[in-house]
Amino acid sequence: MTSGTTRTHLVWDWNGTLLDDTYAVVRATNAAFAEVELEPITPEQYREMYTIPIPRFYERFLGRLPTEAEWERMDGVFHRYYAEQRTACGLTAGAEELLHGWQRAGRSQSLLSMYGHEQLVPVVRGYGIEPRFVRVEGRRGPSGGSKALHMERHFEALAGGDGIVPENAVVIGDALDDAVAAAHVGARAVLYTGGSHSRRSLEGAGVPVVDSLAEAVALAETFAG
Repeated sequence: MTSGTTRTHLVWDWNGTLLDDTYAVVRATNAAFAEVELEPITPEQYREMYTIPIPRFYERFLGRLPTEAEWERMDGVFHRYYAEQRTACGLTAGAEELLHGWQRAGRSQSLLSMYGHEQLVPVVRGYGIEPRFVRVEGRRGPSGGSKALHMERHFEALAGGDGIVPENAVVIGDALDDAVAAAHVGARAVLYTGGSHSRRSLEGAGVPVVDSLAEAVALAETFAG
């Protein structure tokens, strides 16, 4: 793929988008909440209240930002419980077929997640879909922040290796932060309602919102020049 093409490149999110893991995330969140004696929340409450950065999400329930010690403890518990729960999660309905179809059509796609890079790569490989992507990249550095700078570095690597530029790309994710990260680099975004946010929350991003990954891909195809 060259930088002069107008063929659409997809940047997929992982958690809550390609991986159907929202219930595992909620269980892990409730384990973290128990560390500071917060009551457990439901998946519906999670989707209505979720925000980035994560300490701000916790603030909505604590009434204040967690202290540094509380954040470290909660974050550690969250990741420990999530790792246990994640093994029971499958790919989102239709994801494998969509990834295969996009690749078979000669189009490129990559994966960018805020899940730690060292954990992400073997997990994606374990689901058998790693060959579908020109690049699989997770968060490098501490957890809890925004995806914007990670997206910037992701496209720097894509431009250097495959000539892919943000103007020809569509980010597909389940969080408002995916839309923010896409806008940060000049890419388009489509947000999926099956993950971390309710439709009402996602509609505030000012980008298309869909109820299935198939709809997201179909919409991304219309963006091609």
